[in-house]
Amino acid sequence: MSDTTENHPFTTAAIQMNSQQDIEKNLTDIQAAIIDAHKQGAKLVVLPENCCSMGQQFATAERFDELSATLANYANTYNIYVLVGSLPCAYRPDGVIVPNGRLRQVSQLFAPDGSRVARYDKIHLFTATVADKQGSYNEAATFEPGTQTVMAPIEVNDAVYQLGMMVCFDLRFPALAQRLRQAGADLLSAPSAFTYLTGQAHWSLLLRARALDSQCMVIGAAQGGDHVYKDGNIRQTWGHTVITAYDGTMINSYDHSELDKTTGAETDKNYALVMASLDKQAQVQGRQKLPIFDCHRLA
Repeated sequence: MSDTTENHPFTTAAIQMNSQQDIEKNLTDIQAAIIDAHKQGAKLVVLPENCCSMGQQFATAERFDELSATLANYANTYNIYVLVGSLPCAYRPDGVIVPNGRLRQVSQLFAPDGSRVARYDKIHLFTATVADKQGSYNEAATFEPGTQTVMAPIEVNDAVYQLGMMVCFDLRFPALAQRLRQAGADLLSAPSAFTYLTGQAHWSLLLRARALDSQCMVIGAAQGGDHVYKDGNIRQTWGHTVITAYDGTMINSYDHSELDKTTGAETDKNYALVMASLDKQAQVQGRQKLPIFDCHRLA
């Protein structure tokens, strides 16, 4: 493959959703978002964490293979790379069932031909006490952490871009972003479902910091708004989907938690679309001017 990218910008789309626990409705919204992104020239669509359902992890995990096939078919039908932010899965990458009644939180990249390019199992599991309606979070009670970093090649316009895969809480760990850059990453995916309070405090700062740590574009596709669970509980997520450049600048963003349905064509959309193009030449030049990985000594 050629490394020449200047005449063919690599355009990405980050999708903000307000996924509920109706999987079929969420799939309809996902398909509509992919169609919209494809029409606007995106080569890669990044969906948020828990895109098919917020909550109901074990019930959703029972449909992991079926849902993965559906989303792979969307990639194939619309000739686009689709990064499925996360789906709960009952088995490890080698097919072994996760022990102790737990699951894996799995992010997958599907190619335009429908094949799966990569599977990344979320390494860092969210543990926090938050002053919201839920109060405390402990993903480790439901999930087993992944153990492998993952790089995924994306072939577009006779060029290959390397995607380093992360999920949500991974953003708080700079060593992961740095390791992905050391492995050759051009861009990082960060599908997320930040709580409203932690997102308000840290979301944009973390995206910018990881971009600076790695000198990669960071794609922060987010859940936003109120998610009503069938047991009556409500989880509130921060939204504010952002794509950040290698130098920490925010290229494009959606500046809301709730989806804004008050103006124009947005009224019939159950998602928000944030698009940006990777300026590979500028990124390479920026890395040359500030060669931090030539100076890195501790890892």
